[in-house]
Amino acid sequence: MTTPFPFTAVVGQDDLRLALLLNAVSPAVGGVLVRGEKGTAKSTAVRALSALMPEVDVVSECRFSCDPGSPDPGCPDGPHEPGGFASRPARMVELPVGASEDRLVGALDIERALSEGVKAFEPGLLADAHRGILYVDEVNLLHDHLVDLLLDAAAMGASYVEREGVSVRHAARFLLVGTMNPEEGELRPQLLDRFGLTVEVAASREPEQRVEVVRRRLAYDDDPAGFAARWAEEEADVRARIVAAKKLLPSVRLGDDALRQIAATCAAFEVDGMRADIVMARTATALAAWAGRTDVLAEDVRQAALLALPHRRRRNPFDAPGLDEDKLDETLEEFSGDDDPDPDPDPDSGPDSGPDGPGEGGGQPAPEDGPQGGDQEARPEAEQDGQPQPQPSGAGEQSAARASEPFRTKVLSVPGLGEGAAGRRSRARTEHGRTTGARRPKNTLTKLHLAATVQAAAPHQRARGRSGPGLVVRRDDLRQATREGREGNLVLFVVDASGSMAARQRMSAVKGAVLSLLLDAYQRRDKVGLVTFRGSGAEVALPPTSSVDAAAARLESLPTGGRTPLSAGLLRAHDVLRVERLRDPARRPLVVVVTDGRATGGPEPVALAGRAARLFAAEGVASVVVDCESGPVRLGLAGQLAGELGGTAVTLDELRADSIAGLVKDVQGTSRRAA
Repeated sequence: MTTPFPFTAVVGQDDLRLALLLNAVSPAVGGVLVRGEKGTAKSTAVRALSALMPEVDVVSECRFSCDPGSPDPGCPDGPHEPGGFASRPARMVELPVGASEDRLVGALDIERALSEGVKAFEPGLLADAHRGILYVDEVNLLHDHLVDLLLDAAAMGASYVEREGVSVRHAARFLLVGTMNPEEGELRPQLLDRFGLTVEVAASREPEQRVEVVRRRLAYDDDPAGFAARWAEEEADVRARIVAAKKLLPSVRLGDDALRQIAATCAAFEVDGMRADIVMARTATALAAWAGRTDVLAEDVRQAALLALPHRRRRNPFDAPGLDEDKLDETLEEFSGDDDPDPDPDPDSGPDSGPDGPGEGGGQPAPEDGPQGGDQEARPEAEQDGQPQPQPSGAGEQSAARASEPFRTKVLSVPGLGEGAAGRRSRARTEHGRTTGARRPKNTLTKLHLAATVQAAAPHQRARGRSGPGLVVRRDDLRQATREGREGNLVLFVVDASGSMAARQRMSAVKGAVLSLLLDAYQRRDKVGLVTFRGSGAEVALPPTSSVDAAAARLESLPTGGRTPLSAGLLRAHDVLRVERLRDPARRPLVVVVTDGRATGGPEPVALAGRAARLFAAEGVASVVVDCESGPVRLGLAGQLAGELGGTAVTLDELRADSIAGLVKDVQGTSRRAA
């Protein structure tokens, strides 16, 4: 077994270390979500924490790590006799992104359950993590149904496994830690809220600190055991401090003044629900215990807010997490009580942090401008009657226009039945959803179709010598339930940024429409890509990714001007789909072309665009053309392009959810006719 990197040897990352230590002191805080760029010691710090956790006493031979002092009365391995316990280190269990549901919650032996009536249960990772740490690296890439199971278990402290009337329940209380790189996509807001604390981590820009990081890492790689031995004393000090803080925690007093400050802070930042108030109260109490105090001070409330609120105040997916610290200080000052022993704390002060300073400078970094903050260079220009003005064929590049307010869009989906990643857009065969039939299992049986299994076994009962009331079931009789749910798609935006689209009002509306579709893609768990064309060619502004934030940022800074190389844009999009089909063959694409349909530049631009469009139609790629043409005289070029693509055309107004009914039916019907 490899020696983990010492927790106290991690350079910087004070907020991260403090959040992890607070959860070690009080697991009721609810875990930590660590957000940050790659290479910032997120995983290193989490794995190092396991060595600091106190040992746990467990019932001998219990697969579910029951506490001998208070064993779980419903433990599947129970009932447990008094005595017979052992001590072992707290476990850190890692949940791989590609894990199955059965690997997470455990699995029943369906054959024995049907034929013998016994609950033959194989525990999963949730049972292994009981009374320890469950670590999910890249939690934002975990399938939604796994995240739901994971967070439900974290909230209830138990895991429930249900299989065709046979149920097993076992305790599952653990410290939940997730790490993620926001560039690879976000968690849904309701899932963000289930994490108690969140921290933003970034690499230091101080050369001396970066030198120390490299120095320690190289020393650890050369001799892990020797490096760990040099930090053994500091590790022991922090371990002892965690134990002392856990013992002190029940004695910490959370006064009415601190509670009023917590409630006022949550109200001032307009967080949803009451979970934030509860998490802040538990965090402030843990901070006081970590500092060796029995009273919660205003500085504890302030630090708790910086850790518990940033991810809860996001109003939409493109808002950057963060907290206005001036507003926080004003709120705390306004609601500070006269009997507070420290009514006006130094905003930069924090609870004593112990060895190597975890907890010092606990404030979150100032939030950067999010995608909706826009290009600071962009300036509004006067419009001329709201109509696009003609551009010369060689019009130069213009600065980016701001996107108009997003709106709720009509649902665009891919026709047919897919088998892609779980999502919320198009119909697909999935592990979750309504049951539509049964088949023989290809590998491990995961979802039993009981009626089909009984029907397959029934004709053979006499030949198998059945003599009792039980049904004799063989493995060949088992039938897997086939289910239909929804999948996520690759939504590839092909955006016309030429001079004909450059009028400020039109481009603002176009960006608003694409931003609205991006919001829809975020909610439906799609991958997105962005191809733009203008001037003399096309470029991939954003390769297919799960980060709609990145797509929104690229869209916001998109300049316009020049000719309209429509064929180049379509051919570049076709190349993107070809490459992505090799990487992720199960994910079906939906191409959204945003243009007025004009094609200029080069010989026979219209004919070239038509030939490029027919490539999509020949491959049966679902497509939608968002017609951006405006004015009293319309040429209908976008409609012609949609016909060549084998898709459908909609105007910007028709794209809104409260406009025409049956848009999805039109998209699907046109695609079927083209196929």
